[in-house]
Amino acid sequence: MDLKKVCILVAEHPFLDSRVFRKEAKSLQEAGYDVTMIVPRKKGYLFDINGQPFTNKFLEQTFTYEGIKIVTYSFENSRSYLNKVLAEESTWEKEAFPNPITTLAMEQDADIYHAHEYLSLFAGIGIKRLMKKTKGKDVKLIYDSHELVPDPLDNRYSEPAKKKLKEKLFIMLKEVDHVITVSDSIKNWYHREIPSLPVEVVYNAPPLAAAPAKKTAKNSFTICYEGSIEAQKGNFKKIIGISEICTRVMKNFQFRVIGGPRYGETIHIPKYLKNTIQMTGWVEYQDIQKQMADVDIGWIDFDDLANSLNRSYALPNKFFSYLNNGVPVLVNKAPEMERLVKQHKCGHVVEKMHATAKDFANAIIYLHKQKTLLKEMSENSRIIMEKSYSWEHMQKRLLAVYENL
Repeated sequence: MDLKKVCILVAEHPFLDSRVFRKEAKSLQEAGYDVTMIVPRKKGYLFDINGQPFTNKFLEQTFTYEGIKIVTYSFENSRSYLNKVLAEESTWEKEAFPNPITTLAMEQDADIYHAHEYLSLFAGIGIKRLMKKTKGKDVKLIYDSHELVPDPLDNRYSEPAKKKLKEKLFIMLKEVDHVITVSDSIKNWYHREIPSLPVEVVYNAPPLAAAPAKKTAKNSFTICYEGSIEAQKGNFKKIIGISEICTRVMKNFQFRVIGGPRYGETIHIPKYLKNTIQMTGWVEYQDIQKQMADVDIGWIDFDDLANSLNRSYALPNKFFSYLNNGVPVLVNKAPEMERLVKQHKCGHVVEKMHATAKDFANAIIYLHKQKTLLKEMSENSRIIMEKSYSWEHMQKRLLAVYENL
């Protein structure tokens, strides 16, 4: 049986998400699969990676973009159905599975369904059961677990709520044909819980960028943060703190933010740091390399590890983005990133679970003086992407999962 028709199920992500669309959907399409995506509109519009609604394009309910068929539904109308995941399993078919994702996805009559969140997995269980019942068709279901849901340490949920979410997850996993996840620690968690579950790790790594140009002697020393920034979260306060300390010690210090606040939010840079903190705004996926060409260190701070197993287990996009561009990583003691940084000597770990702006600033001032060490780390960063971690390597893992189905 030639499994060629793939339907990607999305409950929350923007449809152009770099993992969902740029890496996985496009790779499957290039490998000859016929790919459709079922994606949410919020308040009537599709939305960009920073949350900004597309008010003047992508307005049709169904359209084709870069050769991939996009079928849209209302996020708001889907929630009451999808939240029934916590109800008794016996009620699912009547009350939960007439949800828009399940209904639209069944119309695609695909061979493989690929879900990207806990709730789209739930919609996928509906598809799998109803395709068998109504069409006599056995479809394959992949769960792409970007993180652990429920996160066992997350204090935003009560213990009974987490217990219930986990119980339902295990009911769903019995019907999943393959799990894909983003780090070795998450894979190990699944295997501790369900030893027989097939799990493959596909890192959130970008395609290999062109080899970084040799860093020329320059006056500035540039730290970079890639991703979104929320004013009320600690990240931005730390950027201010790091910049204040480093500018006092290094007259040529720069802090570049590639990305920035999400749509509708603003952040205020103090006047005295206007020339130190550069905000590039959100840039196209392929333009990240230009923005990192003269960067010396890439910064990641995963605070609040005590309340999030996902943070301990995470290997985020930005981690591989830095390495891809030969930029050493500076990170706090977040276990999964710490393990790779130390294994490959591709950055510096501040030996604290909770690192302050001063801790990071001290590490930056130290690294600023260690030109040879930084150069070695930079070279190691690029080498491991070339040898093992770039999307070209990850794509082989993804396609192997599909071929094995």
